[in-house]
Amino acid sequence: MYIINIGHQLKYENECAAMLFFPGEKLITTSDLGCMDTGEDYILTVVEQDGGQWFLFVGVCIGGKAGQSYKVIGPECTNKRDECERLMAYMMYQLLKPITGKSPGWGILTGIRPVKLFHKRLDSGISPEETGREFKEKFLVSSKKINLALQTAAKEGPVLKESRPNHFSLYVSVPFCPTRCHYCSFVSQAISTAKARGLIPEYTRLLCEEIRCLGKQLAPANLRLSTVYFGGGTPTTLSAEQLKQVCQAVAESFDLSTVSEYTVEAGRPDTITREKLQMLKKQGVSRISINPQTLNNQVLKLIGRNHTAEQTLEAFALAREEGFDDINMDLIAGLPGDTLESFCSTIDRIIALKPENVTVHTLSIKRSANYGGGENRQKAMEAAQNVEAMVEYAQQRLMGSGWQPYYLYKQRNTLGNLENVGYCLPGHEGRYNIYIMDETHTIAAVGGGGVSKLKDPVTGDISRVFNYKYPFEYISRFDEILKRKEKVGRFFEKDNAIPLRKNTEG
Repeated sequence: MYIINIGHQLKYENECAAMLFFPGEKLITTSDLGCMDTGEDYILTVVEQDGGQWFLFVGVCIGGKAGQSYKVIGPECTNKRDECERLMAYMMYQLLKPITGKSPGWGILTGIRPVKLFHKRLDSGISPEETGREFKEKFLVSSKKINLALQTAAKEGPVLKESRPNHFSLYVSVPFCPTRCHYCSFVSQAISTAKARGLIPEYTRLLCEEIRCLGKQLAPANLRLSTVYFGGGTPTTLSAEQLKQVCQAVAESFDLSTVSEYTVEAGRPDTITREKLQMLKKQGVSRISINPQTLNNQVLKLIGRNHTAEQTLEAFALAREEGFDDINMDLIAGLPGDTLESFCSTIDRIIALKPENVTVHTLSIKRSANYGGGENRQKAMEAAQNVEAMVEYAQQRLMGSGWQPYYLYKQRNTLGNLENVGYCLPGHEGRYNIYIMDETHTIAAVGGGGVSKLKDPVTGDISRVFNYKYPFEYISRFDEILKRKEKVGRFFEKDNAIPLRKNTEG
């Protein structure tokens, strides 16, 4: 399909809007009007400016069905580019909806953090009712998604108020997994070979060194550590002793007395042992994830996970025995091979376990994953026709059983343009998840693929400091990583960051 853009530079924005209706389809963006004569499907967008007014045109021709729409942005509009972006997506939606028969529930919202847009309006004093009307009328969001966003925002609100300008969170990346899931696009190293496993000891040593370096860089700023999160990959791929080394490096480098939440993703049930759980508990870890994704053994094999549903249940029981009373479990709607009946069974069985958190993801078809291209991609999309019903069932069952949505985000190429939602029992909101989605405060990151997001307390702008992604890169170029960490220290020496250096209580 061609997207023909004339008179403007909204290439990315128009592609995102088109992908709402044509996920996975190859989009070719051009300014060549000759494409309209090739017989291929196309979307034509045109902007003309005259005397302070912008004239917008969108025309579509899909499978022989055509439509067109016109809009005018008047001289009174103070941000014509943003309004142009919104109106083009609006016109595309209205034209493509009857042609394709699709009605994406999030309307023309294509960003990762839709709830943040709701917070912006609610925090300015706009009522929930008026906020809902705006998103329905201007962004074509469905009533169901508006209600979900408002409920999530209400749950997030008290947690967001806990954060102060001098707070920050620490993210520790462990990019190793027992195997690579076929849907995964994260930079994680499967340790199925001796060569890959051989990277872990040196990676662990250098990770501890980077943690200590970061602690020294941040010490003069007098920041207050709010949450700690070990992610990956699967951090529990490391041995109990290696995990202990990393936890001790964190404890030696940062004041943990102010930490309200300390999470370690124990992810794969086949990496969980009593020894590891006991060690994590002794190190102050308060929250873990045990992520089945599904409790259907056949589907687990299809997606490349070498554990069983029974191992998930055993790992959960073991964690309870070791005193963990804040456990998250991740599930994915739309996995190839999963049926609506099977997915609903998984939800029901997870509810019976009563984990404090349940995160329901919608399968995202990433090009860098095994399911990302060609025949595999098509099969994955065809197998997920019931994904909307799956997500709906999960929401109704969980909320009807006492869990409430507390954070939400979206990804590109997600089936049905649906969302990922974290649900929690009262008092068990995952704070780190809320802070990173809202971009509430600085997230300092260490490890392969870690990205430090430094938030300016005055402007709210985010500065990023990137680590090398792959474990072998991280190891071979570690000196450069330490140099980059100096940028973190310098950031908090800026004049407009001085408020962070005051030892402010709260």
